[in-house]
Amino acid sequence: MGTAATCFAGIDVSKDTLDCCLLLPGGETKGAAFGNDPKGHAALLAWAGRHARGAAVQFCMEAAGPDSEAPATAIAAAGRRVSVVNPTRVRYAGLARGRGNKTDKADARLIAEYAARESPPAWQPPPPQVRELRGLVRRIDELTEAAAREKGRLASPALTASVRRSVTRVVRLLETEAARLRGAADELVASSPALRADRALLESVPGIGRQTATVILAELPAVDRLPSAQSAAAYGGLSPREFTSGTSVRKRTRLSKAGNPRLRKALFLPTQTAVRFNPLLKGFFDRLAAAGKPKMRAIGACMRKLVMIAYGVLKNRAPFDPAWSSRTAP
Repeated sequence: MGTAATCFAGIDVSKDTLDCCLLLPGGETKGAAFGNDPKGHAALLAWAGRHARGAAVQFCMEAAGPDSEAPATAIAAAGRRVSVVNPTRVRYAGLARGRGNKTDKADARLIAEYAARESPPAWQPPPPQVRELRGLVRRIDELTEAAAREKGRLASPALTASVRRSVTRVVRLLETEAARLRGAADELVASSPALRADRALLESVPGIGRQTATVILAELPAVDRLPSAQSAAAYGGLSPREFTSGTSVRKRTRLSKAGNPRLRKALFLPTQTAVRFNPLLKGFFDRLAAAGKPKMRAIGACMRKLVMIAYGVLKNRAPFDPAWSSRTAP
């Protein structure tokens, strides 16, 4: 892990397959495909080690949710350096170099070249309790979305009585299971002193309730892995992105959205509450509105500020204090 890498393995991840391109020091490449399962992960490590011939290998893959978490965890557990990067960064890097082909092999090579050029930081698996919490939170989200879709069917006047009863039963089942998992998530947080303390800090922020705090704990990396509040906002795709060039191009600045969409989704409704009851966000929102900013752009800016506040209370290990910034200003 401490040796500088001279070989770079780009991995294009799918649900069942890992397409790998190994970039060797002289520019030579080796390619192979492996199953996305424990046997395939072990075969990938052995294959890369055999071709690297003792040289240090940096593995790199795009973030693809559960599909990428399993191989990344296996590689990290084997003591190898692995990076999990934002797919948008890799895609734009490829476009900048004229890479237009979209195949698994081409994507794997592009990722390997990106790793060799950018040397992205090593990924570290979250603690087991955070992995479990993340799984629960994401399953709750899936069940909630499924229940909303089923409820939408009830609006159809074409439903027969028997079908309507069936849809109603399914909605009740989905909502019951979601409630059960919310209880399991609460118990998990309560059983972990670290998670319990972090949730209490987050809940001290007006606008962040228990459900939102739980999602933040599950989806936001540990603050010691994020160098600043701005990086926390960037992780959620909440950094402003300018569109200006020369004197003619002056498009509106908007959120990049190149980040964790689950975190953005979890913050959207709470932010609309926070701009009414959180003194910092209320003042910020009012200033943006007075400057003529459209409401949704102002909400997006407040979402960014809210996640930065959440980072601040976790980093400083202190409850929310609206007067903190004025007291610490020079």
